[in-house]
Amino acid sequence: MTNDVRARKLADRIRVIAAETLERRVKDPRLGFVTITDARVTGDLRDATVFYTVLGDEEARAASAAALEKVRGLVRSEVGRQTGIKFTPTIAFVADAIPDVARHIEDLLAEAHAADEAVAAAARGASYAGDPDPYRSSEDLEEDLEEDLEEAVEEDLEGELREGERAEGRTADVSGEPS
Repeated sequence: MTNDVRARKLADRIRVIAAETLERRVKDPRLGFVTITDARVTGDLRDATVFYTVLGDEEARAASAAALEKVRGLVRSEVGRQTGIKFTPTIAFVADAIPDVARHIEDLLAEAHAADEAVAAAARGASYAGDPDPYRSSEDLEEDLEEDLEEAVEEDLEGELREGERAEGRTADVSGEPS
């Protein structure tokens, strides 16, 4: 077993060789605008998968797939000649799903954007359910403290007056004088 670094380096080299071979040596008219996007090699360096995309409709994709299948041996021989490795890996061309996935993601993002716009439109005419500012400000705290202080002073004064009345009543009772 080889290490992953060697497999990745060979995969990158196969991707470049496949792209150059398709560009320079293949003259098949069925081969449309093909882009080699990635290549992967198994850990034992025996099999290589080359991923590609085709610009065009479904018919162009099918024609390009047939043309790539036909030139698979040519690409493998070029890979063997240019890399110089002991065993040339078999080549398999696979249509890359990246454009379809990207299109699907763009559709999902468009739906999310439309939903965000709907929420924003509903929020434009809305008002707060409670107070616009539900948090207490320092001014409110100062007013509350002043009110609490006034109430405490009034309670103290009332308490002192009661104590004074009681004290007078006790002295009057002790001295025998009426109040």
